[in-house]
Amino acid sequence: MFDNKNKPKGVKRIYLASLNSFRAFKWLYQNESAFKQELLLLLFTVPITFLFNISYMEQMILVISIIFIIFTEVINTAIEAVVDRVGLDIHPLSGLAKDLGSAAVLISLVIAIIVWLMVLL
Repeated sequence: MFDNKNKPKGVKRIYLASLNSFRAFKWLYQNESAFKQELLLLLFTVPITFLFNISYMEQMILVISIIFIIFTEVINTAIEAVVDRVGLDIHPLSGLAKDLGSAAVLISLVIAIIVWLMVLL
């Protein structure tokens, strides 16, 4: 049972939360090919931003648009994990949840493309 009174607080809570996050990133890297592809996209696009005659603010916006894709992929993977935890049987709502997570990733990709086009054109 969850005991709200014995939860870690302060710096210890931040430390433990960081460990959980790093464990999640490690799992994503080892198990999600889309996450790896999006990390490669980030590693490829960050140096490219230095090739354009744009402000640091515009450069930051371009990079954040790619990080937003990664963020959305993490949320999508979390949705998929919860759906799979509930049950592996085929159910219309399970499929819908996974499709909606996938749609969120697609929307983040479209946003990034629009941002890049707007900044660079």
